[in-house]
Amino acid sequence: MKHDFTRAVAFLQAGELVAFPTETVYGLGADAANPAAVAKIFTAKGRPADHPLIVHLPGSDCLGRWAKDVPAVAWKLAEAFWPGPLTLILGRGPDVPYAVTGGQETVGLRVPSHPVALELLRAFAQAGGGSQGMCGVAAPSANRFGRISPTEAVHVHAELGNSVAMVIDGGPCHVGIESTIIDLSGGEGQPLRLLRPGHITPEEIAGVAGALPEEAWLGEGGVVPRVSGSLEAHYAPRTPLRIVDGPQIVELLTRLKREGKRVGILVCHQAEIPFAEVSLRLPANPESYARGFYAALRELDEADCDLLVVEGIPASGVWSAVADRLRRAAFGSHSR
Repeated sequence: MKHDFTRAVAFLQAGELVAFPTETVYGLGADAANPAAVAKIFTAKGRPADHPLIVHLPGSDCLGRWAKDVPAVAWKLAEAFWPGPLTLILGRGPDVPYAVTGGQETVGLRVPSHPVALELLRAFAQAGGGSQGMCGVAAPSANRFGRISPTEAVHVHAELGNSVAMVIDGGPCHVGIESTIIDLSGGEGQPLRLLRPGHITPEEIAGVAGALPEEAWLGEGGVVPRVSGSLEAHYAPRTPLRIVDGPQIVELLTRLKREGKRVGILVCHQAEIPFAEVSLRLPANPESYARGFYAALRELDEADCDLLVVEGIPASGVWSAVADRLRRAAFGSHSR
């Protein structure tokens, strides 16, 4: 598939929005050094201005321009996991606008591994980058704030319509959930803190850093930075969603059928499900489940059901990242 990166770069340099695929989800991109361009992201998404954005870089060699006092462990993690689905929270560099950090003294940075994203970022850098010659693209998920993240270009078109100057179609995202976020803003020698679980596990982080990252609420040394995807309600469908353990699913569906409710269901372990108007199944392994989760949730949400039922999945271990998204989606669907 051929992509018009020259046109995309021109839009970014003109302060416009360009949606593009990453390995995690599709991002809504703008020149991260241009506060006016960044403001368009918040407007298009309906996102509160104090919510920070992740800046996507063409390579780790740009890290020093965006962050200050970078600890040695950050360089180790970047070498091990970049390009890839890992975001590092570091001290904000002096040229980084507060618009992109949500007013904080920290900034989230990553180098995506999707070949289309990397080519776009490198083309942006080769063309001189954006404001002040900075070469970062702020790119939260390309959907309305709090809604289901997009993992295909068609999701972006459906969600954001004409508010985006250009959508680059790179096919389905192969990871399917947002990046792991590690806080290193405490500086040299301070504990790592896990702010958002993702495809890269704490154990993999520990294999490089020498210690497991602390859960955010257990960390010491100050306030935990605000980061993307940390609200209790997020990734949510419009239709109410309930998480139900496998043994209770048939009983629940039987009762809802008697009440005349139209139900959509998503399972992975449960056997054949009766009574559901729309039934989807994802593979019973965490990587494949994560890859298809948002697309399945979006399909069910469009099926005009009264309730979505999702079979419960393990909340810990290798399932923890996708279980985190499912929990926030269920909470968000009932908080509207």
